[in-house]
Amino acid sequence: MYAFILRNVGVGVPARFFATAAKERAVPIVRPINKILIANRGEIACRVIRTARKLGVRTVAVYSDPDEHALHTLQADEAYRVGEAASASSYLRGDRILEIAKRSGAQAIHPGYGFLSESVEFAKLCQEEGIVFMGPPSSAIRDMGIKSTSKAIMAAAGVPIINGYHGEDQSDECLKAEAQKIGFPLMIKAVRGGGGKGMRIAENPEDFITALNSARTESQKSFGDSSVLLERYVRSPRHVEVQVFADQYGDAVYLWERDCSVQRRHQKVIEEAPAPGLSEDLRRELGEAAVRAAKAVGYVGAGTVEFILDKEDLSFHFMEMNTRLQVEHPISEMITGTDLVEWQIRIAAGEPLPLTQAQITRNGHAFEARIYAENPRGGFLPGAGPLRYLATPLPSPEVRIETGVREGDEVSIHYDPMIAKLVVWGENRTQALNSLIARLREYNIAGLETNINFLIDLAAHPEFQRGNVHTGFIDEHFDTLFPPIAVTSQQLSQAALALVFNEIEVANSNAMNKQDPFADAQNARINYSLIRTYTLKASDKVHIVEVKYDNDAMQIRVDKCAWQVVKATRVQDGTRLKIRANIDNDISTFNANIDGESISLFLEQGKLDFELAQPKFLSAQNDSLGGGGSKVIAPMPGVLEKVLVKPGDKVKKGDSLAVLIAMKMEHILKAPKDAIIKSIGGAEGDNVAKGAAVITFEDEDPTPP
Repeated sequence: MYAFILRNVGVGVPARFFATAAKERAVPIVRPINKILIANRGEIACRVIRTARKLGVRTVAVYSDPDEHALHTLQADEAYRVGEAASASSYLRGDRILEIAKRSGAQAIHPGYGFLSESVEFAKLCQEEGIVFMGPPSSAIRDMGIKSTSKAIMAAAGVPIINGYHGEDQSDECLKAEAQKIGFPLMIKAVRGGGGKGMRIAENPEDFITALNSARTESQKSFGDSSVLLERYVRSPRHVEVQVFADQYGDAVYLWERDCSVQRRHQKVIEEAPAPGLSEDLRRELGEAAVRAAKAVGYVGAGTVEFILDKEDLSFHFMEMNTRLQVEHPISEMITGTDLVEWQIRIAAGEPLPLTQAQITRNGHAFEARIYAENPRGGFLPGAGPLRYLATPLPSPEVRIETGVREGDEVSIHYDPMIAKLVVWGENRTQALNSLIARLREYNIAGLETNINFLIDLAAHPEFQRGNVHTGFIDEHFDTLFPPIAVTSQQLSQAALALVFNEIEVANSNAMNKQDPFADAQNARINYSLIRTYTLKASDKVHIVEVKYDNDAMQIRVDKCAWQVVKATRVQDGTRLKIRANIDNDISTFNANIDGESISLFLEQGKLDFELAQPKFLSAQNDSLGGGGSKVIAPMPGVLEKVLVKPGDKVKKGDSLAVLIAMKMEHILKAPKDAIIKSIGGAEGDNVAKGAAVITFEDEDPTPP
C-alpha cells in the first residue's frame, strides 16, 4: 500500500478558489504504508484496528495511565504510553504522539474523532515530520473549523447558508445590534465550536447578553477562543448530514445522508440512514451540495457536511463541516456496503476513490444508538464507574457492536461517557427500528447507570416510529419519554426469584468447594420451609416480599397481599442468571444480576433496579438537594475543577459554589439556600465521587434578625 504527502492546499478569496485549486494540488509522492499509529482511544481505536488488520496493516496504540489495560491497547500490535489520565497530558499531546510515531516506524497517523482529529496545528506537524495525517489538508480543517470562514466559502460555492452574522467585531454593542437585525429567537455559536460546546439560544433581547456571555465562557474553555457567530434559529429543525469522501485527484462523492435530529445537550442520541421522509430529488440535492462544499476547500478523505433542514418546508442550509470520520459513520457503511476506514487508508496511500458516484448504491435502512453512562432522568448527567455486568446482543451482518470496553472495565471520569454504539440494519425503516428495540433489550449493563431504558422508550415512541423527528424532539415529548416509574407486584416477585436462585447458586458453589468428600453439590439447597422475607426498595418506595420454598413448591406474597403459587426454573446461559417464571399464569424469561445489595432485572421494558437496603449517603443527598439541605452533594463523579467559596463565606440561594468536570461536561454546583460555608470537601483538582459532600454549611441562618 502506498501514500503520498500533500502540500497545504491554501484557500484564497473564495470567489477565485476554483480557478486555483487544481494548480495547487501536489504531485503524489509514493511511499509504503504498512503501519498506522492511532492517536485515539476506545471504540474508534478498536474500529480502526479491525480494518487495518483486515488489510494487513500493523497498528500502534497510544494509551494514558488509566488505559494501560484498555481494549484498544491490547488489540493493537504495539502500544506506547503517552501520558497521564487527563487528555491535555496524554491524547492531546501531539508532540508526544509524533515522537511515538517516529519511534515505532509508523508511516501514518489515524486521528479518529475528537482529540486531535480536527487540529490544524497537529495536521501541519505531521506534514512537517513527513508522516501522513489520515485526514484532510490542514487548510481544509482550518477553513471548516472557523464557522465564519466556512460560511463565506460555502456561499461562494453555491451551498445554501442560513441568515446570520459571522463578522469579526465581537463587541457586545455590535453583536446586540446584529441580533436585532436577525430577530429572535437566535442561535449563538462558538466560531470554533463542535459537539454542542459554546452554543446557546437567546429567546428574546432580554436573554441575549446572558446567553452570549455563557457561550463565550464555554467557547474559551473548550477551544481557546471566545469568538461567536449569530444565526437565525429554526424552531423545529432537522439535523441532516451527508457523508462525503474525496481523493487526492480532485474527485469527490457522497454516500447519502444521515438524520441525526434527536439530540440532548446538542449531542446526538440516535442516528439513522437514510433520513426519513425525503424525496429522491432532495436527497440528490443534499448530496450534490455536500460535494460542492468538499471541493470548495480542496478536501481529501472522509468528511461530513451538516445541514439544518427546516421541518416544515424542507429547505436546507449549511451548518458546518466535520473534517474527520464521524461517530455515526457505521450506518452509512451499512446502507452502502462499504468500509469507510478502508477507504481512508487507501486514499491516504494515494489510491483513487474505490467507487464512482453512479456505483454507490443505497440498500435498506440503518440505525445507530449511542449507549452512554449517564442519567437521562437526571438531566442526562454523565456517570462513571465499573461495568460489573455486561451482556450484549450477538453480532451479525445486520447487528454491529462498536465498543472499546469489556465487562469489568471502568468508564473513566476523564473521557467521553460513551460505552458503545449499537448499529442495526433492516430491509426498511420499520424492520430496522424493530431490530433496534429488540437488540437494546438484549444490551444488559449493571454497575452504573446507562441510557438504555431511555433509548428503548425513544425508539418505541409513536412519533419517532412515524419519523416525525427534529432537534427539539426530547423536550417536546418529555412527559411521554419520562413517565412515572411504577413497579408492579410481578416485578417485585421477579426480583425475589433472582435472590432465591442466586442464593441456591451460592449454596451449590459452597458445597462444591468443600473438602468433605461426602458433600453433594447437586443436592445443596436452602431451607425455605420457613418464610424468607426480603425488603426491596424501588423508585423510592419500600416493599416487603415474602417467599416460601419447600420441596420445589414456591409461593410469593408481596406487601401482605395474597400468596401466589410460582413456578420458576433457572435457564442455562453460561454464567448469566437467567430465569423462566410463571407468576399468576404470566410466563416470562428474564436476566438478572445481583451485586451486593443491588438487584438488576433486564425486562422487556428495560432494566429495573432494586436495593435490599438504602445506601446511607442517599438520605444525605436527598436532604441536600432540597431547599433546607446542610450539604451540596456531587450529582456525578468528576474532578473538582474550581472552588468559588471558602469557609466562613456567606452565600445566597442560587450562588455558584464550585465547578465539577466530568466527561467533558461542566456542572456548576449552586447553593440550595442562604447559608454560611462550613467546610469544603476537597481541593481543586481532586477526584470527587458521586454522592460525596462537596460543600457543607453551618447550622445557623446567616440572615441577621
